Amino acid sequence: MSDRKAVITCALTGVLTDPAQHQVPVTPEEMAKEARRARDAGASIVHCHFRNQEPGLGRLPTWEPEVVANICAAVKAECPDLAINMTTGTVGPDISRPVACLERVRPEMAALNAGSLNYLKLKSNNDWAWPPMVFDNSVEKIEEFAEVMKRHSIVPECECFDTGILRSVMLFARRAMVPNPPHVSLVMGVESGMPNKANWLPLLLEEMIPGTHWQVIGIGRQEVWDLHRAAARLGGDLRTGLEDTFYLPDGSKATSNGQLVEALAKVAAEAGRPVASPSEARKILGLRN
Repeated sequence: MSDRKAVITCALTGVLTDPAQHQVPVTPEEMAKEARRARDAGASIVHCHFRNQEPGLGRLPTWEPEVVANICAAVKAECPDLAINMTTGTVGPDISRPVACLERVRPEMAALNAGSLNYLKLKSNNDWAWPPMVFDNSVEKIEEFAEVMKRHSIVPECECFDTGILRSVMLFARRAMVPNPPHVSLVMGVESGMPNKANWLPLLLEEMIPGTHWQVIGIGRQEVWDLHRAAARLGGDLRTGLEDTFYLPDGSKATSNGQLVEALAKVAAEAGRPVASPSEARKILGLRN
C-alpha cells in the first residue's frame, strides 16, 4: 500500500486505430479537445501518437515533424501545464524520423521501447490477426534513442512488453544508458507479451531497482481495470486512454478519454491515492518545467 500521489497519463489515440470505426482523435483540434477532457478528469501527462492528416488517411501514423509539432502546439495551447510524452516506436534500425520529431518538439518525456518482441495476435478461428512481425529494438537502437533523449533533457519511459525486457532495463540503468532508477511502463495484455494478470505485479516489482518509477499499460477490455486497481494499491502510477482500451469498468464503451481518466482517478481514490497535479507530477518524475 502506498499513499504517494498517483500520476495519471492519458494515451489519447492509438497507432493504427481507424477513426472511421472508433472515436479516436486525429487532427490537432481533436487531440487538443481530448487532452482537455483528460486534463479536467485528472491526467497530468498525455502520451501522443500522431496520425496522417490527409483526408481518409487518419488511420495511418505520421513522422512528419511539422504535423507532430502542430499537434503538440495545439495540446499545449489548450492545456499549457500538461506534460507531453511522445511515441518513438518504429520498426527497423532507421530512427531518423522519430528523432527528427523529438528534436523538433523536445517533449518532457518520450516512450523508449526497451526490447524486441514477436508481435502476434490470433483471430477467434486461430488465423493470424496480422502477419507475424518482429517489433525490433536492438540494444544499439535503444542506446541511440536514449542518447538523443539525454541530449534534449527528455525523460525516457521504458516500455517493457515482457519480463526479459524489464530485467534488461535494470541493466541499462546500471550502465547509465537510462536514468537510475529508471521510469518503467509494464505493457500487459499484448497476446505475445505479459498477460493482464494483477498477481504478476508483485513478482515484477521484485525485478526493479529500488525507487523505480513504474506504471501499468493495460491493453484489453474491462479486464484491465483489475490490473489498474492492483497497480494503484502497490504504489504504481496509472495510465489509460483510447489507445489502451475502449471499455469502462462496468463494461460500457467509452466515447472519450475523459471518461476513462475519470474512472481511473476513482480507482486511485479507492486505493487512498490522491491524483497528482501536473506540477506535482513533474516533481515526482523529475520532468523539466
